[in-house]
Amino acid sequence: MKIVVAGSSGVVGKLLLPRLMRAGHEVIGLTRSRENAEIIRLTGARTVIVDVLDRERTISAIGEVRPDAIIHQLTALGQRDFAENTRIRIQGTCNLVQAALASGVSRMIAQSIAWAYEPREGPATEEVPLDIDAPMPRKRTIDGIVALERAVAKVPNHVILRYGIFYGKGTWYDCNGFMAEEIRQKRIPATEGVTSFLHVEDAANAAVLALNWPSGPVNIVDDKPAKGTEWLPLYANAIGAPLPNFESCSQDWERGASNLKARSSYGWTPLYPTWKAGLTLGLRHRMD
Repeated sequence: MKIVVAGSSGVVGKLLLPRLMRAGHEVIGLTRSRENAEIIRLTGARTVIVDVLDRERTISAIGEVRPDAIIHQLTALGQRDFAENTRIRIQGTCNLVQAALASGVSRMIAQSIAWAYEPREGPATEEVPLDIDAPMPRKRTIDGIVALERAVAKVPNHVILRYGIFYGKGTWYDCNGFMAEEIRQKRIPATEGVTSFLHVEDAANAAVLALNWPSGPVNIVDDKPAKGTEWLPLYANAIGAPLPNFESCSQDWERGASNLKARSSYGWTPLYPTWKAGLTLGLRHRMD
C-alpha cells in the first residue's frame, strides 16, 4: 500500500515511518521543513515538502503522489503553539480531506484525543458525545477536535484514533520535557482529576493496525486511568522532582477513557498496559 504520513517528523510520525516500511508499505512523509525532509529521507521514506495550510499545494501534492491511504498525525504541540495547532486541526485537516477526495484516496487515519468527552462518571467509551458545550478555554480544543473528526468522516474509510496523553521519548513527559520541568518547579498540583496515558510507541503501533480497522472513532489509551494524586507523586519521584502539592479537586471532564473497543474488537494490545510500566519505571531507568 502507498501511504502518505502527514506529521512524519513528529513524536509519533518518527516511530510510524519505520513500522510502515517494515510492514511492506511504500511510505511518503509530508513536511513543511527542508531540515525535517532530510531526516525523513534517512529513514528510507520518500519526502514531499508541503504546508497543509496551503490548500492548493496540498491538493496538488496528494494528486501527484496518489496514495492509497493518508495517516494524519499533524500537530503543533511540540512548539506549544496552541493557535497553530487549532488551525492545523481545522484548516489543515480540511485541506487534507479535500486533497484525498479529489485524488480518490479512500482511507484516512487521523489523530484525535481521548479527553474531549462530555462530563460523566467513569472512563468514557466511544459512544459518549464530545463535550461540545464545554466552557472556554476548553471549548477551543473541543471545537478543533469536532471540526477534525467531522472532516475526516467524509473519507469513505476513516479511523479516528482518540489518543491518551502521550509520554515517552520526545514528549512533554520525557525526562527533559515541558511537563517534567513544570513538575520540578511544583507548578502542577496533584488533584483528583483522572487521566488516561499512552506511550508513543503504542500510538504508532495502533496507527499501523488501524489501516485494517473499520470506520469510526476508537480510544487508544492504556488500561488504567489514574488520578493525579496517584500518578503525579510517582512521576515526580522518577524525575527527581519534589513532591507536588495535593488538592482535593478536579475538572468534571477529567474522567479518563476506556480501551475496551480497541482491545476486544480490534485486537490492539499496548506494549505498555499501564502508565506505571513506562511513565515512571521507564524514566527512572533512563535517568540512572
